[in-house]
Amino acid sequence: MSSLTASEQEAHAPVRPLLEVRGVWKHFGGVQAVIDASLSFGPGRVYGLAGENGAGKSTLGKMIAGALAPDDGELFLDGEPVRFRAPRDALAAGIAVITQEIALIPNATVEQNVLLGIEPATIGLLHRHELRQRFDDLNERTGLGLSPEAQIRTMRVAAQQMVEVMRAIARGARLIVMDEPTAALTKDEAERLLGIIRTLAASGTSVLLISHYLEDLLSVCESITVMRDGRIVKTSPASEETPKTLVTAMIGHDVALEYPPKSPPPPSAPVVLEARGIEREGVLHDISLTVRAGEIVGLAGLVGSGRTEVARALFGADPIDGGEILLDDRPVRIKGPRQAARLGIVMLPESRKEEGLIMLRPVRENVTLATLDTVSTAGFINKGRERRRADALFKELDIRAPSSDVPVGTLSGGNQQKTLFAKWLVDAPRVLIADEPTRGVDVGAKRQIHELIGRLAANGMAVLLISSELEEVLGLAHRVLVMRRGAIVAEYDGDDATMERVLSSAFASDATDANEAAA
Repeated sequence: MSSLTASEQEAHAPVRPLLEVRGVWKHFGGVQAVIDASLSFGPGRVYGLAGENGAGKSTLGKMIAGALAPDDGELFLDGEPVRFRAPRDALAAGIAVITQEIALIPNATVEQNVLLGIEPATIGLLHRHELRQRFDDLNERTGLGLSPEAQIRTMRVAAQQMVEVMRAIARGARLIVMDEPTAALTKDEAERLLGIIRTLAASGTSVLLISHYLEDLLSVCESITVMRDGRIVKTSPASEETPKTLVTAMIGHDVALEYPPKSPPPPSAPVVLEARGIEREGVLHDISLTVRAGEIVGLAGLVGSGRTEVARALFGADPIDGGEILLDDRPVRIKGPRQAARLGIVMLPESRKEEGLIMLRPVRENVTLATLDTVSTAGFINKGRERRRADALFKELDIRAPSSDVPVGTLSGGNQQKTLFAKWLVDAPRVLIADEPTRGVDVGAKRQIHELIGRLAANGMAVLLISSELEEVLGLAHRVLVMRRGAIVAEYDGDDATMERVLSSAFASDATDANEAAA
């Protein structure tokens, strides 16, 4: 006979999972994004999900929240198999998702957004007193302190996220998936959100927190799962983990891809591009960097750290609020990309389809698109001159197509990307800013692009390289700058730029920075 009381037996009894994920798979084309993933979520707990960019975290979170359907495997809710065809199905079952992209109606009030679709009404007529009472009850229960009449468009991102939390609670959410909720928040705002997460768990609502910020996970989660290359490689109590052990689990392998030999510039190489104290409110903070002739400077960091925003600021695509940009040690005011290109600063954008190329037009037209004045006379394009210039780069960059007359959209991803390079190399720029230069290309084309970048630097071009593939940054860059939350937080030269050091800086907390500075 048990010596435990009934209440003690109940406390020690195994808790039936709220949600189980069993052996789910998801692929996109030939890429396996999630491979045989299994997880279990109990009630009233906070779970963490960590991993490098592209590890499969967000894809797994979207399958749990009904935004994506698994290709294989099953989900069980309260022990019963479920299949969500859309997020509304998951929400009806008590599973909500909050992403970095706020999904609220900007011109509506907080109250309208929170209770949208579940308003108390009779024959289409709202019961306004009951509506306000319901909102006030939610406000008191969650402790969020939101103003019902405030319009969403007037609120900061942090406040909008609180509205999303209240909206999920209003719909009876038992599990809330939060994907990078603190990425766009200040330190104080992030701390408040983490406090809200603790309150949710204490009231019985479970949270799956997907985050690059390991200190956030360690401070609020009971257990943390690490993903790598689409697979779950580790799940353990947060109390047994440190940022270092989590980073080690996320890396899990050595740099495997071969890169062309590095040729660092001589110490006497002049600084071509310099940024001093660049500021953009809420986005960039005191950005200072230099790129010398013949140097490849890598800009590393997590998604949302501000890497692309730095590139766009230097290229004049986004305005800056403070600081200055210098070219050859002379201050310049770059009012837009056209002026930047005239000064010899060019940029390969992150998305070639949306910002780089016109897919329905021929390769030759795309190649000369940014330099039409060099192939035109009195406003008319000289087709012969255009073809000669395009064909020369077509051959030099080994763009593989029947001719330069075919639409660029008919080429493979690698040849499209080489066309984008050709577009900016027509006039031999001084500075190349390359944002994700090998995204969406095959291994062969990737190697060719790596060799091209190395060759351009060897010929004296200053290169600022941005890539979500840390191996690429380490394999090509002579010097690596690490960004986090809109600021440069670390710099590594040569052999000092190791994967573990860069990742640790990218994932570290502000407290870690302060401790290192004190040391």
